[in-house]
Amino acid sequence: MAAKFLFLAFLAITSSLALADPSSLQDFCVADLKSSVPVNGLVCKDPKLVVADDFFFSGLHLAGNTSNPAGSKVTPANVAQIPGLNTFGISLVRIDYAPWGINAPHTHPRATEVLTVLEGTLQVGFVTSNPENRLITKVLQKGDVFVFPVGLVHFQHNVGKVNAVAIAALSSQNPGVISIANSVFGSNPAISANVLAKAFQVDKDTIYNLQSKF
Repeated sequence: MAAKFLFLAFLAITSSLALADPSSLQDFCVADLKSSVPVNGLVCKDPKLVVADDFFFSGLHLAGNTSNPAGSKVTPANVAQIPGLNTFGISLVRIDYAPWGINAPHTHPRATEVLTVLEGTLQVGFVTSNPENRLITKVLQKGDVFVFPVGLVHFQHNVGKVNAVAIAALSSQNPGVISIANSVFGSNPAISANVLAKAFQVDKDTIYNLQSKF
């Protein structure tokens, strides 16, 4: 009985270690953005060629251009802008919102997001997974923080009469983004209007109209 217990304990420990994120085996792995080698992530640059600018980005102090249909602009600071983020599992974005502008419903397939309001008033929310599909929403003021769990559809809406600004940290060097409307109505090639009409329970002309906008 004792031997069986020890075996099960050993199995539990080794399984948890196998599932945990691997520890870094070096100080850094600055991304070689010019490499064409296909790997899950980005190839490491020769450490001897690493410079301070590999860990630096300037731009989050600049307001984004919100002159677009959504009335918002996302300025990323991920591994594409900061090669030194490679393998560290973190990135940032600045989001600017015109009055009544939105960051339309979307998901990040590889990251949880922690958003902090710097200026303005934002209504934010996310929707839980099927079958509940429960909307969890709150109005945020300057200095407030809100978490969007990884993979869940979420949004932000500037409900104030002035510009709003937020900054968000994401738990991936490359969190990815799937904009719901763009993905569904703007895919290339287009999803069949028959499929979308049945899915959304509308006629095909409505689908064609929506597809024309994306």
